[in-house]
Amino acid sequence: MRYLYLAIVILMTLVVVTFMVQNSGSATVSLLSFSATLPLSLLTFGTYFLGMLTGGMLIAFIRSLVRGATKPQPNQ
Repeated sequence: MRYLYLAIVILMTLVVVTFMVQNSGSATVSLLSFSATLPLSLLTFGTYFLGMLTGGMLIAFIRSLVRGATKPQPNQ
């Protein structure tokens, strides 16, 4: 099973590197008065990273809610 995970990681790395090489054009993003011109591949990678970060925090929050809801309450 370890080799399967390693193969998947290597495959995904090759896909990401290929994407970054093929998408070297730039894109301009704006938020309020801030504006930045970044390579498209860097912008996509940053968006993916922020999605992983916020998704991981959301899953951790939901798990803590479920654990708190299933924990036996002391008798009052």
